[in-house]
Amino acid sequence: MAFKSPASSPVRPPKSAAAVIFLCFLAIVFDGYDLVVYGAIVPKLLAYQPWGLTPVETGAIGSYALAGMFIGAILIGYLTDIVGRRRVMMVSIASFSLLMMLTAWAPTPELFGLFRFLAGLGLGGVIPTAIALTVEFSKSNRRNFNNALMFSGYAVGGILAALLSLAFLNTLGFQGMLALGGIPLIAVVPVLFKFLPESPAYLAAKGDRARAERIISEYGLEPLPAAPAEGAAPAAGRFRTLLTGRLLGAMILFCLAGICGQTLVYGLNTWLPQLMVIAKYSLASSLTFLLTVNIGAVIGVIVSSRLADRFGPRPVTAVAFASSGLALVLMGTGIMPLPAMYLLVAVVGFGSVGAQILVNGFVATYFSGATRATALGITLGIGRIGAVLAISGGGILVAAALGNFINFSVWAIAAAIGVAAVLCVPRLLAAEPVGSGAEATAGEPAAGVISH
Repeated sequence: MAFKSPASSPVRPPKSAAAVIFLCFLAIVFDGYDLVVYGAIVPKLLAYQPWGLTPVETGAIGSYALAGMFIGAILIGYLTDIVGRRRVMMVSIASFSLLMMLTAWAPTPELFGLFRFLAGLGLGGVIPTAIALTVEFSKSNRRNFNNALMFSGYAVGGILAALLSLAFLNTLGFQGMLALGGIPLIAVVPVLFKFLPESPAYLAAKGDRARAERIISEYGLEPLPAAPAEGAAPAAGRFRTLLTGRLLGAMILFCLAGICGQTLVYGLNTWLPQLMVIAKYSLASSLTFLLTVNIGAVIGVIVSSRLADRFGPRPVTAVAFASSGLALVLMGTGIMPLPAMYLLVAVVGFGSVGAQILVNGFVATYFSGATRATALGITLGIGRIGAVLAISGGGILVAAALGNFINFSVWAIAAAIGVAAVLCVPRLLAAEPVGSGAEATAGEPAAGVISH
């Protein structure tokens, strides 16, 4: 009788890396909820007589959370490379949840704005941490796809916010919709505490290589680089690496792309319901358009991320930006029948939320594990400038009553700049490619380590 050699049967790791990606997905859902629920409640805020807010004031208050995320993404994205991904993720979600509940109970618009700013600090740390963990726990030829699956939680949260707003906004009011943002404190943080592992790259950098190797074995991950890390890189070393030579040019362009992506994401998710009301659609219809934006984002980015793994993230991200710009211009013409408008809104979802997800994946696969979270934090943090300008600028745009064509097509400017920024990111010349073969073929050595 012939026996099968043990070497001929692949050994399944005892733990699933997919579970880690799902936990990151779960954390991102509530980031997406916060984004879209504010856009859904804008008409209610404007109609809330005790506060008497104008569109400009409502836009300014909406931007406060983004200002907090600007600081939080840079600071906390940097801290993940120092104190670990797991701890940062749990603290960020817990603080965000508590402050969302305080926002719901705010008695004045001033405290409302303050609590949204503080909530943004915690929320800003969730995204770079989740992306860094997802990329690290993914096979090299699935990094863009897994990142897109994980980050589709952002759009799923948006879908959840739109559906709940359609069902309960008139009953719960804007306060009740915001209070639902406190659910992660009891539903997500305990699950992360029990099941979320620490980053092996972080552990190796801190000198705990044995624990790092154990996690790699448990989850069937790709091995660490042969040269052991002696300790965490000092702050100056990480920033110096990212802000010198060709990487400096790449960081500037990634930040510009991030500004454009977040201009589209936050501007449209915040102001699309109001823009559709101005265009003579009902509030219920405008919330349905908001739902369509996020459905389009989920479907589009899952498909496009597979293409990004195959051909590299650069051309696919450029196409996403371009498609949203074209769709917005067509929406502004006012000649599209209703079914075509829904299709265009779905394309805008892919080209706004989808483009931002693809930019994040591009950054995550461009930089090495030692600097990945820091690079993501900088890109996402600087990108919040676009979000702040979009939310506050959207209020000014609505107040100016410039007409439907300008209301929609002005956002296409950000899409055009995003296309140019992504296409101009320099290719890595001297790198140790530890990313996917597809990306290397496409001229994007993913997560390459720059040789100096």
